Amino acid sequence: MKISVSQIQRENFKGPFEVEETVDVSELETMNNDIRRIGPAQVKVLFTMDQSEEIFASMTIKGEMILPCARTLVDVHYPYEITADEVFSTSPYVTEEDLENEIHPVKGEVLDLKPYIMENILLGIPFRVFSEESNPEGAAPKEGDGWSFVQEEEPKEETIDPRLKKLASLLENKDKKMNSE
Repeated sequence: MKISVSQIQRENFKGPFEVEETVDVSELETMNNDIRRIGPAQVKVLFTMDQSEEIFASMTIKGEMILPCARTLVDVHYPYEITADEVFSTSPYVTEEDLENEIHPVKGEVLDLKPYIMENILLGIPFRVFSEESNPEGAAPKEGDGWSFVQEEEPKEETIDPRLKKLASLLENKDKKMNSE
C-alpha cells in the first residue's frame, strides 16, 4: 500500500484524507510465526497532517488468519480487527529522539505502509487460540485399537499434621470408648 506524500499534502488542505485498500499480506505465512494461512487484509487509513512535517496515519486493519489450536493443533479461523496509529516525518532531519518516539522517516516521495500493516498484524496475534469444537477432525485421538485414554484421579489420603497427631490419637481413644459402651 503505497501513497504519494504530495497526494497526502494536497488532499490535506480539504481535510483528513481517507484511503481504503486490500493488501496482500501472505508473506507473513513464510515468517517464523504461528500463522498457517492469512487472507488479504482490508485496510482503511485516515491521513492527517499538522503544520510541521509530520503525517499521522490512523489505520484499521481487518481480515482472517488460520492459527493452530493450543490444545489439539487443528486449524482455528481467527478473525482480527486491529487499530493502529503511526507517525511519519517528511523532514530530512530525523533525530534519535524522534526514532525513540516511533516517528518513522519517509524516504523519497512515496510512503509505503505495507511493512507497518504487517508489523501490526504480527503484534495482534493472540498468544493462544482454542478450537470451539469438542472433538475436532484432525485432533489427537482419544482411543485406538485396543487402547483408550483414561484420566484417573488419585485418591487423596487424609494426612494429619504431625503437631496434632497426639490429639488425633486421643480422639480415636475417645471414639473407641464411646463405641464400646
